[in-house]
Amino acid sequence: MVNQLLEFKEIIRSRQVSGQRKTDKQTRKLLLYLFTSTRGGFTRLRIIIHLLDQSYNTHQLSQKLEIDYKAVQHHMKVLEKNNMVSKIGEKYGAIFHLSNFLEINIGALDEAIDKLDRKINHTKIYM
Repeated sequence: MVNQLLEFKEIIRSRQVSGQRKTDKQTRKLLLYLFTSTRGGFTRLRIIIHLLDQSYNTHQLSQKLEIDYKAVQHHMKVLEKNNMVSKIGEKYGAIFHLSNFLEINIGALDEAIDKLDRKINHTKIYM
């Protein structure tokens, strides 16, 4: 998982446009919440990374990520509700791709990946 986070970070950095505008506070909070503060954050991040290259439907994503179709369906609803992905079509054959909103603010995902990495690698020690 840690190696995947490093790969994700490199992919995000390669997609950033130099001179990109600074992300506003609300957008930053939304991205941090979606990808670090919820149980499915890592799975949603994996979905976004796959959608960077090409569009997929729910079934294709479930095969690509090797997770349950219903789980992917749930994460896609969450991402669509929060304007991270856009859907073309209806029902089973709907194709998902990154929303313009996320493409513009792709640089803010870098910070979310850092926070997720710290969260995963941080072990609490109680004395």
